[in-house]
Amino acid sequence: MDGINLNALSENATRLGMRIQETIAEHTRDLSLTRGGSSLFDMADDKAKNITKQLESSSDREKLDAMKRLIALISKNRPVSSYFPAVVKNVASPNLELRKLVYIYLLRCAPSEPDLALLSINTFQRDLADPSPLIRAMALRVLSGIRVPTVATIVLMAVRKSAADPSPYVRKAAALAVIKVHKVDQAHHPTLLDIMTTLLRDRSPLSLGTAVLALDTIAPSRLDLLHVHFRRLCRVLPDIDAWGQVDVLRVLVRYVRTMLPKPVPASERQGEEVDKDLKLLLACAEPLFMNKNPAVVLAVARAFYYLAPSSMLSKISAPLLRLLSVSREVERVALAYLLVVARSHPVLFISSHNRFLVRVDDAEQVKRRKISVLLALCTVDNHQTLLREFMDYAQDTDDSVVGDAIHAIGRIASLVPSSTPQCLTALMGMINSKQDTIVSNAVLVLKSLVQNQLLTPSSTSTTTLPTPFSSQQALLASSIPSLMPSISTSLSAAPLSFTSTESTSVAQAPLSIIAQLAQRIDDIRHPHARACVLWLVGQYGSVTGTKTVVEGVADWAPDVLRKAARSFNTEASLVKLQTLTLAAKLILLAPTHRTLVLLAQYVFTLARYDEDWDVRDRARMLRTLLVGAVTGIMSSNDEDGVGENWNKEEQAGRPGVVLRREQVTRVLFEGKTGTMEEELVADARPLGTLSLVMESESLHLHDGDDDETVIDLPEWLEQGIDPALRDSDDDAPQVASSVQAISSQATSSQRVPTPAGSTPVVLTPIGGSTPKDTKDWRDLNKFYASESESEDESEDEEEEELEEGSGIGEHSSEDEETSEDEEDEEGVAEHDPSSSHERAS
Repeated sequence: MDGINLNALSENATRLGMRIQETIAEHTRDLSLTRGGSSLFDMADDKAKNITKQLESSSDREKLDAMKRLIALISKNRPVSSYFPAVVKNVASPNLELRKLVYIYLLRCAPSEPDLALLSINTFQRDLADPSPLIRAMALRVLSGIRVPTVATIVLMAVRKSAADPSPYVRKAAALAVIKVHKVDQAHHPTLLDIMTTLLRDRSPLSLGTAVLALDTIAPSRLDLLHVHFRRLCRVLPDIDAWGQVDVLRVLVRYVRTMLPKPVPASERQGEEVDKDLKLLLACAEPLFMNKNPAVVLAVARAFYYLAPSSMLSKISAPLLRLLSVSREVERVALAYLLVVARSHPVLFISSHNRFLVRVDDAEQVKRRKISVLLALCTVDNHQTLLREFMDYAQDTDDSVVGDAIHAIGRIASLVPSSTPQCLTALMGMINSKQDTIVSNAVLVLKSLVQNQLLTPSSTSTTTLPTPFSSQQALLASSIPSLMPSISTSLSAAPLSFTSTESTSVAQAPLSIIAQLAQRIDDIRHPHARACVLWLVGQYGSVTGTKTVVEGVADWAPDVLRKAARSFNTEASLVKLQTLTLAAKLILLAPTHRTLVLLAQYVFTLARYDEDWDVRDRARMLRTLLVGAVTGIMSSNDEDGVGENWNKEEQAGRPGVVLRREQVTRVLFEGKTGTMEEELVADARPLGTLSLVMESESLHLHDGDDDETVIDLPEWLEQGIDPALRDSDDDAPQVASSVQAISSQATSSQRVPTPAGSTPVVLTPIGGSTPKDTKDWRDLNKFYASESESEDESEDEEEEELEEGSGIGEHSSEDEETSEDEEDEEGVAEHDPSSSHERAS
């Protein structure tokens, strides 16, 4: 017996082990398909050929494996339309996972194979009545994804049916299907609006956000459909899914700006001028600042920025700053929002400017955004810190970051005038750098700073035309009034030289900067920077009251023209134009200097045969302009002009206007007196657009949108529409039922006046009387004695009640008989009026 039991036990153990191995192998096969997903993407061509056989197999496992391989091929952008007939056969499979993959395949391949997709429409229509909401929603999704205009009517009927589905998931799919039907055939627009009216009345937050998105897509101008739903949308906003909250907030912002009156600032407010519906929206949206989805936080910040009064804008600072530490991608988008807000309301972030310091591992776009934000937050208190930061950023490896940092230094000098000497010192140190990017950008900024210092809005040269540059001392003194005596002495002491920059005073800094730039003209290679140096040399190259090689011209100015003329043919067009202007200005300052005139003629001759027509036109214009001011600028046989004999030819009747030297001076030196352009305070691109993040000019919400989806932020209305249009059944006040007095007797007591909207509750004793025991108990002995007497009386009353209760049963039958007799008499009285009169008598 023991041997038999051992044999049976070992046999059962062997069978159990085999069963366990089969089960493990069966389950590990699924795990290998899921865990080893890379094999699906790296399968060989022979396995791809077996997909059709697997789809026609009777095993759901084989079909599922084939569909996974097809989805992998779709993700690799491989052609899979040849498998369409085999896939369509499995559209009605009872396996839910297999059917999901089939639907995904059909969504991708139905537009390319519309004729074959039409064969499965009947199956999708049957699936619309499936008990599972997931199957119904997927069927509607695939049916609306077959973008064939011939079946638009069938799809519309399915959408109308699904819009009234009891499942909110199916109604959400119906709202998304409305968008697809509208893109395929816009002839059904009125019918789709009726469906949207039904979907907007939905009470489920799951489908409400998608319904608002569909309305904004098919009819963005029909905001009037949201009148009765506005307050309900505000209240249900926290319950909508995250992406639905983003869409609903965007639509509600447009609705408020279009339908509600503009909030009045607190300084101009006499009473409560903020609309109650606007308060409702802001109050319901404020908790969403704590949402974990960054898109929701940005949408709420956008709503507050465009809708909230100025007293509530401080609520958006902390949520936006929190997004900087979420991820690198979110940081870039958040910085775009922060830059717009910081430029219009810098006080919100001035105390947090340390959060915007550039890190070494930041991306290039993030670095540039942070520099712009820091520049918007620059004040008198923190400009020293920011200046040191920008000087450090100028050593960055990205050329664009270097340019932004150097321009930010110049911007600080414009925002905080007291920091101008420090900014100039920093920029002059950058000129000696070996990096061409740093030198070029420093020259551009120095040109603007020097121009701001040496030019004033009201120039006195317009009234003293013969000596327009004799007022250089007064012009420079007007820019720095506190140093007027030192300016006069320094300008009349000695000519400027390259070695005098270290010992010059602050008042001499602008002209010294020009001298140093002129000295380093060969080291400056950027076309724009070289053009700026040439313009500065020509504009401020005049010297009065000093002895120079060329009378009235600084010693370094002719040498700059010589170097520019030597490399004229290899220069960019911008540099050639400024070289021509420099030559014209210098010969106008010294018209009798023969060498300078010959050098100018050489430059004009080179420009005459230049390949750029702008250069040729500039040379022809300047030579003609200088005919009456400079002798010998044109030769006698020059076909373009009249040369030295211009007076004789003019007397002979040659048409044209010849300007005097004073008039030419005004044209060349005072034609452009503008200073450095101010940076825009506000960005014209609205929040919530792709152009704001990508820094493009498009105002679309998403990339690739058409002109109908342009984000247009409407202007506020002064009065707004009637608030009664937003009233609905949900907003109707509930009428409280009047509470009667808890008494069987009517009371005639006077009612105490209560506030409006509240119903008083009156509690009246049954006896209608008040306690009459008003004794003044001051003796404790009497009080305790009366208490004992009352206890004895209560015991006697209880005994009497017990004795009376024994007789209740005896009299109960008699009471019932008398009550029945009375009822009979009342019934007779109703039919016989005479008896009732007799009874009454």
